[in-house]
Amino acid sequence: MLNIQPITLKGTWVQLEPLNVSHKKELYTAAQDESIWTYTSSKAFGERFNAWFDNAVNALQSLEHLPFIVRRLADHKIIGSTRYYDINAQHHRIMVGYTWYVPEVWGTYVNPECKLLMLKFAFDDLLVNRVEFATDSRNTRSRSAIKKLGAIEEGILRYHTILEDGYIRDTVMFSVVKPDWPQIKSNLQLRLKKMSDENKR
Repeated sequence: MLNIQPITLKGTWVQLEPLNVSHKKELYTAAQDESIWTYTSSKAFGERFNAWFDNAVNALQSLEHLPFIVRRLADHKIIGSTRYYDINAQHHRIMVGYTWYVPEVWGTYVNPECKLLMLKFAFDDLLVNRVEFATDSRNTRSRSAIKKLGAIEEGILRYHTILEDGYIRDTVMFSVVKPDWPQIKSNLQLRLKKMSDENKR
């Protein structure tokens, strides 16, 4: 069985904290750039935020999902959200997704460190065999970011998900499995070290 309980994951630049009602106001502010939500299956800007937030809180309370807020340690600002979901204790697999960040941190250390923290907890603490990622086939930025982690693209699920606007999307599936993890962990740590060294120059 996977010991799924809310936990705070702290890195060098970001900290992932279990989402709770105290985060609501600041997270709402972070979510208001509509460009964040172009290809997401659910959206959290404007009037849609309350439903998105309530669903996340309810999923955490039932331990169906483990949603986090992403906090930048340099200024303690909330800059996004991510979560574990589709938690399958029988087969020791889990999905990572519902990930979004404010545009100012796109292409920075934020996503690789968040993914390192989440993969490390999944493989080293929960002892999963497999972590899955899914994204809209049109979302080239997300697909590129997932591949850059070292995840393997496994295929496209056609006509897989109906979005809020009625569009039926094709979903691209990626995975990291237990034998992949040591090399992926090493590569992510090296990538983040290079980013840190560049920031010091």
